[in-house]
Amino acid sequence: MTRWTITAVLAATALAVGACGDDEGGSGSGSAGGDEGGGKTLTIYSSLPLQGAARTQSLAAVNGAKLALEQSGGKAGAYKIKYESLDDSTAQQGGWEPGVTSANALKAAGDDSTIGYIGEFNSGATAVSLPILNEAGIAQVSPGNTAVGITTNDPGSEPGEPDKYYPSGVRTYARVLPKDTYQGAALVALAKEEGCTSAFVLNDKEVYGAGLAKNVELSAQKQGLDIKGNEGIDKNAANYRSVASNIKSSGAQCFIYSGITANNAVQIFKDVAAALPDAPLLGPEGVGESGFFDPKEGGLPADVASRVRITIPGVAPEEYPPAGKEFLAAYTAKFGEKNPDRYAVYGYESMMLLLDAIRRAGPDGADRQAVAQRLLTTKDREGVFGTYSIDKNGDITLTPYGVYKIADGAMVFDHTVEAPSS
Repeated sequence: MTRWTITAVLAATALAVGACGDDEGGSGSGSAGGDEGGGKTLTIYSSLPLQGAARTQSLAAVNGAKLALEQSGGKAGAYKIKYESLDDSTAQQGGWEPGVTSANALKAAGDDSTIGYIGEFNSGATAVSLPILNEAGIAQVSPGNTAVGITTNDPGSEPGEPDKYYPSGVRTYARVLPKDTYQGAALVALAKEEGCTSAFVLNDKEVYGAGLAKNVELSAQKQGLDIKGNEGIDKNAANYRSVASNIKSSGAQCFIYSGITANNAVQIFKDVAAALPDAPLLGPEGVGESGFFDPKEGGLPADVASRVRITIPGVAPEEYPPAGKEFLAAYTAKFGEKNPDRYAVYGYESMMLLLDAIRRAGPDGADRQAVAQRLLTTKDREGVFGTYSIDKNGDITLTPYGVYKIADGAMVFDHTVEAPSS
């Protein structure tokens, strides 16, 4: 993905909203509410890539959100809640697409009943939707973002981040995954665990991939891992044999990919594996998708997959607290999946966060500004993967990372990695 100029996105937003002829409810201090039930029905949208490499994970997140709303009786406090799932992807793109993402955010912003928004799955997509939703004052929770610059100007962010995503000047966004400060450290720590003293990084140039690669470099300096190179790739290349040859020539002992599956990750790993037959191949949660690890869905062949290790935020399901185990049982009973994808958990928790914010707003539960404020003051919430808070920037306070292997076309938890972030 190329980085978007937020000014251009906002200009397009203004034109599109005007064309719709309905820009009511766009004020951050406005109240949401449909005609049903005397203005008591509110809408929560989700925007996730329901086509392409992340389809399985996105559908799991949608199912998780549906389960959360069902368990809440379809209500939050005194308000009835309607849920509408949107697709931010196209078949041609094989993943999220900027124009579709923008249209989804505009749809939610232009709906007077909108009180919350679950999305996006990709950090780059959030760079498109967040300014639109923030200007409308809509509380947004991501079940998949980790890019540092979405919430802070910490190392790994770009100039102008995160302020350019918040044109209203007020924070309205939170996420249920930790920022990539921790994932960068986890990948470096994993490389050292694998016995590597050096590594080469390829990134996909997206907001997520480029930012995470910087975090890997910064953590490598602190942990004593020599980074032989950090290069951006052409996601449309037919192959990466020349790039892999350069990595081999660098003398790097480990390979680290920083990006998402949809940006040709499978081909990248296959070509690097051929050039470096003995090197550990490491990837982030951005490739923790069946489209990457399951050969039946176009994922890696078994001989390459056996050398891959993936860092995933959170603890293994067997380490979930009671609330998490109850969720797993309920999800299995409803959807018939004994081992649900982890994004089912993230989708569930994202919906629960929004419902909780609406409830805590009490009589102001239909007021977007009040709900967003409650979202950003979430404290000691007993979630499905542990007790956590949301800090003033919108970041979750839980930061552990697990390491997963690939076996028989599935990810298998291996161990928790100790990843110093500072």
